[in-house]
Amino acid sequence: MIVRIMGEGQWRVDDGHFGELNKLDDELLAEMESGDEDGFRRTLCGLLDAVRRLGAPLPDDSLEPSELILPSPDATLDEVREMLSDDGLIPG
Repeated sequence: MIVRIMGEGQWRVDDGHFGELNKLDDELLAEMESGDEDGFRRTLCGLLDAVRRLGAPLPDDSLEPSELILPSPDATLDEVREMLSDDGLIPG
């Protein structure tokens, strides 16, 4: 799957890592719902770090259709709320 981190670029992540990313997405959603700003920030950074660690960056001149679009590391809780559907950032 191709994952875009807004403001950074795209990564190709093997579908086998979907479970790990989805777990972090579930945690992020719960923290957003509870208004836990510190937990939100920690989990968002963990989710983005996991994509960077598990994925292979695509060249800057490559523009592939992204299956997942994640917010930038400095996104606010309110900005991410606007991005979310009922399924969270990662459709399950």
